[in-house]
Amino acid sequence: EDRGDDYSSILTKALGDRIAEAVAEWLHHEIRVDWGYEQKDEFSMKQLVKEAYRGIRPAPGYPACPDHSEKQTIWTLLNVEEEIDLSLTDSFAMNPGSAVSGYYFAHPEAKYFNVGEIQQDQLEDYAQRKSSSVSEILRWI
Repeated sequence: EDRGDDYSSILTKALGDRIAEAVAEWLHHEIRVDWGYEQKDEFSMKQLVKEAYRGIRPAPGYPACPDHSEKQTIWTLLNVEEEIDLSLTDSFAMNPGSAVSGYYFAHPEAKYFNVGEIQQDQLEDYAQRKSSSVSEILRWI
């Protein structure tokens, strides 16, 4: 970017994004093996693409966890900023941008799902439980 090479900048960022996602997938595999519910190299590439393995890794800001502000909970619990120098912007984007965050769930029945349209009563209940206003919750989901 400093040299005005937009093309290389875009490619570098795209590569960084893919590497971050690949590391998260690799770590998920290592956890499945380490926790003892999967053997190394148990799945074919086709099965991996179909996520035939046990466990999921949802993340704040995605359909199963639409509230971006929950990244702050992860940052606080794991002391992320001090441990690995990864910060959150005011809009909960990760900085640097080529980063991933989320949760690992090992339960054999854990499945991804979409939250779907959130109704007014659900918004109000969630806002109350988070000690936030409905408008603030709407901002982050």
